[in-house]
Amino acid sequence: MNDSSDKSLHQPVRPMNISAEAKQDVNERGLTANPGDRIADEPQSIEEKAKQIAVNAPDITGDQIIVPTYFIVEYPDGEKKALHHVKDAQEISDVIRQARVDENGNRVWW
Repeated sequence: MNDSSDKSLHQPVRPMNISAEAKQDVNERGLTANPGDRIADEPQSIEEKAKQIAVNAPDITGDQIIVPTYFIVEYPDGEKKALHHVKDAQEISDVIRQARVDENGNRVWW
């Protein structure tokens, strides 16, 4: 799952960047679960995971909210990891906490 390539990963966070399949309504696709909560049976590359969308819906204000299925994390040593927004929620929280505070208590982002 780790990929230390120098390629820059771009996750879709705007409606215009989402594929047609990802835009399809859950009801149209006949799914019983949120498509973004499902983990593929076959192994996927970090690039494939980076493109997946968990939530693509308007909020109460009408703004379109887009949440990636996987959060791509690059550690200080260059290791990249795709963390699933449900399955790896604790690790995502840990990464955020680590990114916020260094050993001296100073807020630092990698």
